[in-house]
Amino acid sequence: MSFQAYLDKIEEKTGKTPRELVEEAKGRGYDAKDVKAGVITDWLKEEYDLGRGHAMALVHVIKNGPQISDKHVGGKGTHADATNMLWLDGKATNPALT
Repeated sequence: MSFQAYLDKIEEKTGKTPRELVEEAKGRGYDAKDVKAGVITDWLKEEYDLGRGHAMALVHVIKNGPQISDKHVGGKGTHADATNMLWLDGKATNPALT
């Protein structure tokens, strides 16, 4: 599953866009460099029943922003993303899908 597909699925599961969840995480102080991924994944499991893979995709965005490594871009298969910038404002508004 691509990074973007994980984020789209998170939106389906939680009813919140990735950006809304990132802002919620920031409000909790989870964007601080010393906050461990486990703290964030525990919160996402407890509050939103997200599994580890989905939670870790969101941890990346919370800690590093929407840019991903070029190694995830292009190619074939289910793990390839179309671009190195993730869309955080909801699947319905993603210009790549319209």
